[in-house]
Amino acid sequence: MEQKTKINALEDKQEILITREFDLPVELLFKAYIEPEIVEQWMGTKVLKLENKKYGCYQFETSDPKGNVVLKMNGVIHEFISNQKITRTFEMENSPFDVQLEFLQFERLTKETSKLNMHVIYKSVEVRDQILKLPFAQGINMAHNRLQEILNQKNNKS
Repeated sequence: MEQKTKINALEDKQEILITREFDLPVELLFKAYIEPEIVEQWMGTKVLKLENKKYGCYQFETSDPKGNVVLKMNGVIHEFISNQKITRTFEMENSPFDVQLEFLQFERLTKETSKLNMHVIYKSVEVRDQILKLPFAQGINMAHNRLQEILNQKNNKS
């Protein structure tokens, strides 16, 4: 299956660029990142807090089928421009990875299509390379596929 989410990691850089085009209006794509019930569906995680504003914070929690918490994620939103941009930190609690900085830009391509550009900066090249050794690309591609599917269903109902 084709990886629609593209990961660009230049050698000796502590960053990655992630791009994905969606068959969704930009407003709907943006909504997938700010509405807790939609975030929970496509990310497969519980949203404990999501303050969509400058200096707002967020907390997500993922549990196994028995209800045991296996992953906690959190961060602070530093810039929030509706339907355009979110700049935030991202941290996985109890993991060997340091906090990262994420610049999310939402771009209107046509009335019905949009593009997400994510620029993620890690503490070091080594940390970035460790992340890339995980099934990171497949995971984000699968999550974006779910996002597209879920929002297509919502879009077709309205």
